[in-house]
Amino acid sequence: MTITNLPEHIAIIMDGNGRWAKKRFLPRNEGHRRGVKALEDIIDYAEEKGIKYLTVYAFSTENWRRPESEVNGLMGLFRRYLDNNIKTAGKKNLRFNVIGDLKSANIPEDIKEKINQLKEITKDKTGICFNMAFNYGGRDEVKRALQKIAQDAKDGKITVEAITEELISGYLDTSHMPDPDLMIRTSGEERTSNFLPWQLAYSEFYFTDCLWPDFTKEEFDKALEVYNTRKRRFGKSE
Repeated sequence: MTITNLPEHIAIIMDGNGRWAKKRFLPRNEGHRRGVKALEDIIDYAEEKGIKYLTVYAFSTENWRRPESEVNGLMGLFRRYLDNNIKTAGKKNLRFNVIGDLKSANIPEDIKEKINQLKEITKDKTGICFNMAFNYGGRDEVKRALQKIAQDAKDGKITVEAITEELISGYLDTSHMPDPDLMIRTSGEERTSNFLPWQLAYSEFYFTDCLWPDFTKEEFDKALEVYNTRKRRFGKSE
């Protein structure tokens, strides 16, 4: 199928790493490791296809409740991912960004430093903007935005009457990008799990039984083909 209607911004819930590992009698962290490899392939392919923004749900505010060994394994994967991309940033045109609460004391300081370093050295890149949702929760994002709005109103920087949908969007972590056109979730689950609740209001959803480590370029193309058939009306009649 020829894709004539390409999404500008794709959001992905990368689900199924643990189940992928369990099916193969492997540790959960091996599933996460393979999931990182799948992500790297999809980032490159999305850029090749002309996608301008890619936002992935990497680690939620609730994920800290997982077993310590799994959390530590995930932090190790983040470190390696950041270190590798800091080293190779000069060879790529990828712009790196993180959404989520990066002020949290739960996040190791060295990871915060690596995130800021990678953001800084890629800020002027003109290729795909890759957004990692890290220590991210949709309701937490809205709460943080409302706190900032309330403080600015208290300080006289804005009036209550000035609070519009556009203004609220400008206080969110995603203020620098358009809302996702398409949201993909793997592993057969069909819910958004506190991911971008404000931004996904008019997004098209694509659910697949494919576990994330098995999500290939071909699977990505299937999602694009389905999106290509959708008619987005944003509340308007045809």
